[in-house]
Amino acid sequence: MARYGPNEHDVLIIGGGGAGLRAAIAAVEANPKINVAVLSKVYPMRSHTVSAEGGAAAVIKANDNLDLHAYDTISGGDWMSDQNAVEAFVKEAPEEMLRLEHWGCPWSRQDDGKIAVRPFGGMKIERTWFAADKTGFHMLHTLFQTTLKYEQIRRYDEWFVTSLLVDDGRCQGVVAIEISSGKVEAIAAKSVIICTGGCGRVFPFTTNANIKNGDGMALAYRAGVALKDMEFVQYHPTGLPFTGILITEAARSEGGWLLNKEGYRYLQDYDLGVPQPKPVLRSMELGPRDRLSQAFVKEQEKSRTLKGPYGDFVHLDLRHLGEKVIDAKIPFVRELCLKYENIDPVKDMIPVRPVVHYMMGGIHTDILGATSLKGLFAAGECACVSINGANRLGSNSLTEIVVFGARAGKAAAQFAAEQTSMSSSTAQLTADEQKRIESQFYDSGKRTEKIAALRKEMHEAMESGAGIYRTESSLKKSQERIQALQERFKNISLSDRSFTFNTELVSAMELSYMVDVAETIIESALKRHESRGSHQRIDFPARNDQNFLKHSLAYRTPNDLPRIEYLPVTITRWPPGERVYGR
Repeated sequence: MARYGPNEHDVLIIGGGGAGLRAAIAAVEANPKINVAVLSKVYPMRSHTVSAEGGAAAVIKANDNLDLHAYDTISGGDWMSDQNAVEAFVKEAPEEMLRLEHWGCPWSRQDDGKIAVRPFGGMKIERTWFAADKTGFHMLHTLFQTTLKYEQIRRYDEWFVTSLLVDDGRCQGVVAIEISSGKVEAIAAKSVIICTGGCGRVFPFTTNANIKNGDGMALAYRAGVALKDMEFVQYHPTGLPFTGILITEAARSEGGWLLNKEGYRYLQDYDLGVPQPKPVLRSMELGPRDRLSQAFVKEQEKSRTLKGPYGDFVHLDLRHLGEKVIDAKIPFVRELCLKYENIDPVKDMIPVRPVVHYMMGGIHTDILGATSLKGLFAAGECACVSINGANRLGSNSLTEIVVFGARAGKAAAQFAAEQTSMSSSTAQLTADEQKRIESQFYDSGKRTEKIAALRKEMHEAMESGAGIYRTESSLKKSQERIQALQERFKNISLSDRSFTFNTELVSAMELSYMVDVAETIIESALKRHESRGSHQRIDFPARNDQNFLKHSLAYRTPNDLPRIEYLPVTITRWPPGERVYGR
């Protein structure tokens, strides 16, 4: 192992969730001589991967195959998925799931000892591996404990990245704040992998934890890397109305029903792309998430939803499953309902509404996780390698973080091995960043804007204009509000001027990241004159393959709106067709 200074590494990973930990393991396994660092703004076991419930998709059943998994993913993504990436993904998915099994992940099993799988929305065959309904929790534990056996992996827990360190045309580390002390330091590296998760907190109602603010997306965007397909924002149809906490799709895969205020299974009235074997209606609640969320809006327009203190909702009914099934298959659902709603799904119906869940878009990468900036890689929800297209199928994301986390880790390790030096400008870059932070946040003088007020304004703008259904008028109004927020942010004022554990400073920086990401979502949505997957334009209701079978690329333009360019979707074996499930 090369001799480096205390803050110098071969590979630096930003984010300690599933993708980041898998990347760290892959990097060390690819080259045991390298020095790897994992930097996270929270302790790794508090990363959002821990909250994923339903499962991880991978072919294992005898009646399943890779082509079927690929086709479900591509058609589910409304043909916006890059098919070469999807083919690599489905091929490596079973290998990664088995690897987790060997590392100790306690997958649920059938009576004969074989891995159990459950159905998930948009997939024709049961291929979702699960560990009860705490799959992400167990996957993250497994990955974390596996990293502990490698002395080459060093952790920076509770550090917050303020900028990428770009020198000599490549990314050579980061500048970050140690939250406990307020100390600003450069951490140099020959390659950097961003694994910071999504940006659901740009919207007011979301399943995402408070840490998911688009940090990594904004860091790459500010460094000149494109954000790809940001208009595609997935709503999950079953979140708790106030907290946004997810009621997993596993609740519906086990047989839960969605009912309107009249107690009617309203989904039978909508085209979900799933041919229904009426009157059985077996797969109705397992339609794709975007169409279930859109059906909720239609019910709302017909005044067939219920009214609550946090907006309209419908009911998810699990009572007919019985206590034994609920406690065996989805015990965490019961726990969440008891703790956060004071109801018992064994006896009571669960209030649910669509909430923002996942970003199909993210940092533009190739199939190995590399970005356009040399030395910078990305993996997981913050990245867009383009397997999810316009609508992610449930249970593909947990598999994605390990498949592409591993790919990015290997590629970053190889890139680092090819570099002979690290930046010699870290001292100057650190000083510059320290000065910027003090000027923008500490020397606030008579500034008056408060974080909470600006965040609320952003939430209102995104929900009203860039929600489940969009129009040119609604998007332009939201765009004007976000642009105004960019200006108002310059007048931000902090009450806490201390350095030690200054969470207000971190919140202010997170808000600046969110506003940057928000403007890319709106501008990308404005320029896409069609409806595809989760992007539904009332003024352009049809899918338009002739003009928009292409990825949007949003580039930052100083003092102006993002510049949008386009990139063709990669088609290998499946030409665009009708988006239909269940055949």
